[in-house]
Amino acid sequence: QILESGGGSVQAGGSLKLSCSVARSIWRLGTMAWYRQAPGEQRDVVASISNDGNTDYVESVKGRFTISRDDTENTVYLQMNSLNPEDTAVYYCNTLRGALRWGQGTQVTVSS
Repeated sequence: QILESGGGSVQAGGSLKLSCSVARSIWRLGTMAWYRQAPGEQRDVVASISNDGNTDYVESVKGRFTISRDDTENTVYLQMNSLNPEDTAVYYCNTLRGALRWGQGTQVTVSS
């Protein structure tokens, strides 16, 4: 149901844009979110976006990451700028409640 893409390896200060294609109407699903999971840590929300376009970010990514959505394409995006090594993780998308079966995620690796 979910396919994340766009990850890769970049140096600190670089940028990546992640995409999340959902095989369902994301408008009907409501608030969508990007999560990340670093090795040995739990999966946490980093950004969310409501149907109305209201966004919320975890403090550590504010001003650097931008979440957006295209309801016509059932796709959610995460633009990540000024990346630092602490952003290294596998990134996933889902509803804010985690209602869908999780995808495989996309690996983001930031080197110093």
